[in-house]
Amino acid sequence: MLSAAIITGLGLGSMYALLALGFHITYIVSKTVNFAQGSAMMVGAVVAYTFCITWGFPYWVAFFITLIICAIYGLAIERFLVRPFASKGSEAWLMATVAGGILVDNLALFSFGKEPRQFVSEFAGLNVDIFNGNISALQIIIPLVGVAITVSLVLVGKYTRLGKVLQACVQNPQSAQLMGINVSRVVAISFAISTVFAAISGILIAPLFAVHSDMGTLFGLKAFAVAILGGIASAYGVFMAGLIFGLLEAIITIYFGSAFTQIITFSLVIVALAIKPNGLFGKNQEVKV
Repeated sequence: MLSAAIITGLGLGSMYALLALGFHITYIVSKTVNFAQGSAMMVGAVVAYTFCITWGFPYWVAFFITLIICAIYGLAIERFLVRPFASKGSEAWLMATVAGGILVDNLALFSFGKEPRQFVSEFAGLNVDIFNGNISALQIIIPLVGVAITVSLVLVGKYTRLGKVLQACVQNPQSAQLMGINVSRVVAISFAISTVFAAISGILIAPLFAVHSDMGTLFGLKAFAVAILGGIASAYGVFMAGLIFGLLEAIITIYFGSAFTQIITFSLVIVALAIKPNGLFGKNQEVKV
């Protein structure tokens, strides 16, 4: 029973981490985040369901079309909900992204319907035996995807020209602009990447959960908690915090019941942040005087 909980927790935790990495990528580039990240996850699941199940597209075709649509969605969020406020030094983008997410959730409610639907994919019925337990192959695939994306982010940041451009935009946007780097474009791309991460998590998790218009609400909240818990500026920390959060949820559910899962999990998050305000893997920022 414990082994099954660990596998389930790793799968859930990796999904939270994928969503949280979306918060990470926009934060390190622009010091802003997209509070409609949960809605982006829902859009990914709903669009993939529509293309794959409703219209009969092959799974992989639906997958890539969905990523393109969600990338455009991320660009729109940055352009219309974040940039107009952030460029003026206002933090109203906080409320604008929340409102944008609510708007998208309700548009999905009216167009997709309120009844949950089962997303049957080619991986949904594929099970594997691990530690005498029969689990879905997706619960193995999701952590592998999460690890691959996290490692890719770290490698891109350290060893590629794109990584150097991102670092320049983070460290000194004005100097980066003078060097010919289009900072606005880099920020927009970070939001597109953020929503693509959310779409991937939505598509992968959809066969394990019902697809519906408000499926991303709680997931988005948990992902933000994971981002803060891990130290939002660290991709490695965010991913590890996601795994820890998922494992806690799974183990608490088994031993205490689902009624106590959120109560205990978020209480532990509060305690952890009280002890480590910069996150479990975050670093204290040095202020030069």
